[in-house]
Amino acid sequence: MNKATQRYSTLLIGVHWLTALLVVAAYLLSEGGRRVRLDPPQWHFFLGFAVLLLLVPRFIGRALGGVPPMAPGDPRVARAAKAGHGLLYLLLIAVTVTGWIAVSRMGVVVTMGGITVPPIATAAPGKVGLIGDVHQWLGNGILIVAGLHALAALWHQFYLKDNTLGRMKPF
Repeated sequence: MNKATQRYSTLLIGVHWLTALLVVAAYLLSEGGRRVRLDPPQWHFFLGFAVLLLLVPRFIGRALGGVPPMAPGDPRVARAAKAGHGLLYLLLIAVTVTGWIAVSRMGVVVTMGGITVPPIATAAPGKVGLIGDVHQWLGNGILIVAGLHALAALWHQFYLKDNTLGRMKPF
């Protein structure tokens, strides 16, 4: 099997697609401004924490060698791919952590599966501050970067014809 047809591990494929679904669902369920304080979107918070928790098996899967080598080609494309993936990971962490801080500042209690998520900032109801705006900007940013990631995968698949999508197909 050549490098271009090697697949990601089953763990990483599953976590990739589940993360993508959760990020889109969390975005669609997001609220802003005064509305979020009056009626906190618990599902949005729950999905955000789920994304944060999914980073653990993702990093374990990568560390255990679940990532196939890149197809041979232009080293600039390889560097861009690595930078893009790095930015996506950074945004996944930053969006979820800033959301957690914002929820903590609002004083909202979030419970997942009967377990209460501990606050990581002092509650100051009505004073979420800049962190809420940063969370929103980063949330928009992750959708833009993920969209570029998807376009790059399509470019690889249909222009370069290197079977990139086949490496991450869920079935």
